Amino acid sequence: MNRICSAGSLLIIVVMLSVRLCAQGPPHLLGFTSASSARESAAEARLKSVPQPAEERRQHRVFTAEPHTAGSKRNNELADYIADEWRKQGLESVTIRRYDVYGTNPKSASLEMVAPVHYEATLREVPLAIDPDTKNPAISGAWLGMSISGEVTAPVVYAHSGNPEDYDLLRKNGISVKGKIVLVRYSNPYSYRGFKALTAQREGAAAILIYSDPAEDGYKKGTVDPNGPWGPEYHIQRGAITYDFMVPGDPLTPGWASVPGAKRIPVEEAVSVPKIMALPLSWHDAKPLLENMDGPLAPADWQGGLPIQYHLGGERVKVHLKIEIENGTQPYYVVEGRIRGTELPDEWVVLGNHRDAWVFGGVDPSSGTASMMEMTRALSTLAREGMRPRRTIVVCSWDGEEVGLTGSTEWGEQFADTLRAKAVAYINVDEATSGSNFHGQAVGSLAPMLVETTRTLRDPSGRSLYDAWRLSVEHERAEAKRSAPVTDADLADTRIGSGSDHTVFLNFVGMPVIGLGFEGDYGVYHSAYDDFFWMNRFGDPGYRYHTLMSQLWGVTTLRLANADLLPFDFASYASNLRQFVNDLAKANEKNIWGQPPSAVQPGEARQPQLDLKPIRSEIDAFEAAGRALNKSLSRTLASGKVDPELAARVNHGMMQVERNWLNPDGLPGRPWFKHILYGARFTYAHLELPGLTEAVEKQDWATARQQAAILEHALETNTKLLQDLNSELPR
Repeated sequence: MNRICSAGSLLIIVVMLSVRLCAQGPPHLLGFTSASSARESAAEARLKSVPQPAEERRQHRVFTAEPHTAGSKRNNELADYIADEWRKQGLESVTIRRYDVYGTNPKSASLEMVAPVHYEATLREVPLAIDPDTKNPAISGAWLGMSISGEVTAPVVYAHSGNPEDYDLLRKNGISVKGKIVLVRYSNPYSYRGFKALTAQREGAAAILIYSDPAEDGYKKGTVDPNGPWGPEYHIQRGAITYDFMVPGDPLTPGWASVPGAKRIPVEEAVSVPKIMALPLSWHDAKPLLENMDGPLAPADWQGGLPIQYHLGGERVKVHLKIEIENGTQPYYVVEGRIRGTELPDEWVVLGNHRDAWVFGGVDPSSGTASMMEMTRALSTLAREGMRPRRTIVVCSWDGEEVGLTGSTEWGEQFADTLRAKAVAYINVDEATSGSNFHGQAVGSLAPMLVETTRTLRDPSGRSLYDAWRLSVEHERAEAKRSAPVTDADLADTRIGSGSDHTVFLNFVGMPVIGLGFEGDYGVYHSAYDDFFWMNRFGDPGYRYHTLMSQLWGVTTLRLANADLLPFDFASYASNLRQFVNDLAKANEKNIWGQPPSAVQPGEARQPQLDLKPIRSEIDAFEAAGRALNKSLSRTLASGKVDPELAARVNHGMMQVERNWLNPDGLPGRPWFKHILYGARFTYAHLELPGLTEAVEKQDWATARQQAAILEHALETNTKLLQDLNSELPR
């Protein structure tokens, strides 16, 4: 059989398939008329046929061949490679944008225990005989981006996970960390290393050492690399400690783009720049410190996976630490390409993945980068064959994500006004795959569309992606001993924190976002062992999930780029908001009510510090308006006729909803973050209703009432907007 077809014959095949689908009467896709659904299904079928596992693997090898930290020569070469590949694929307006940012590079580090015994830390990862990439001389030693340089000799204190409550326990045991070096674990419970550094800095510590305990990502979890996916004895989790939970992006240009010649603030005024020495350790290098510590025995939940008793320390173990880091302004490069829309070129669907890695980035981010390259090849193939999207697709390769979400933040700040006028949504893929369990994130208005999209894709297990996703969520619930049945509303994760490139688009620009990824056992994060070998042996042998990610990413993009009426569901969003408020009330019941019901005198009404009834009432009205709009949209699409001018007005109105959740003044204390529904804690963990929640948790009732009023006003504004849009649609 001849496997080569001309573009013309392929177009004929697609048209025939479209006609056949129309005759069969396919179900309406969200946002599409019947005829448009048939055309869309045909285009999606063609797109899914393009990505190939062999090409995914080839691209993955390109990106994992050498270490490529942000700002490095290799990472800049990869920017040129992506631009050249996109031009060959047929993407238009391919551009490399330069941002001069405050970056970070390692020079040297040493750690030596000087008492009670001598030990010199290796601060290196031992190569694996079976994995040739681990022998690469370009692999760095241990370092944490944005650490300060310095030298100190001081006692070591074990501070568990390095969260504020851990220091409270140390104080109860009579242990101060002022002027000392704290040794903390990466997890248990999880918190971003930058928050650990800030907490240690606030406590007056001279330095912080962060190590990977085998209880979290090593042999206590299962078999370690090279025989299993978990972290071996010498693995070191690099990373940055930037305080980007305060202000992400270039620390010297907070809120505006760091283009060449931009105004810059002094580094001393930059709130996201740490002022503490920091270094990561393998458990191999942490064990000699822990086993020689004196002081009280650490609590049971502070004990780790090493075969020793963990003590709090404080005086007996002393170390000499020296760190030299080169922090200064350097260029980062964002690669941008487009496929111009045929009918609505000034409506954009934006896609992105970051390119920079701490070493090879087998999972993070190169699995996502390889999937992106096959996804763009598929989209450009459709364009060449006459199936261009209705809306413009903008694709970006970000730089400096690992340092402070830098490239995406600078690009988003540079084009914020344009994006607020034109952008439909942003779809982020950071790590495409470390396993087979799908995790999909979306703002509440796009969650139903994402769920619907997964029904049309085939998982490597043989099931539909939808069925595989549902089974994965059911398994998670069973492990958590939650017996409630799983519904479609439970699938998409609508609680979105920070820590990846979606942050600027959601929290600063006000764009709806979607995040896609497949997850599995993964204990080599940010280490030299996260490489091509690990992916081929454990993460995705055969590159089937890379391929599925390219398909899913491409199909999700087409749903947004081709819809007649954008597939937002604001009734679904309202349901999420109601849950956010209920969770806030439940978690802070004592604070809000101030006294238990038993303390109220007979005949007296129990008065809350904060009345949430007005917010709940506004949510009810927003939900009702969303349901009415859903019915009108469905009726219009079912008619088969959508007036272009009407569609433009309705679509732009729906795009405005997410913008209306922005507060121009930002969150109290963190004005860069402007979204009133979505935010992140300093740990990167999701934080819903951030301004309101933080005020309630602090029992700052004046601020809480102010934030509640802001939320009520935004709900009222969006309810009125939905009602106005509904009135424009035919009855």
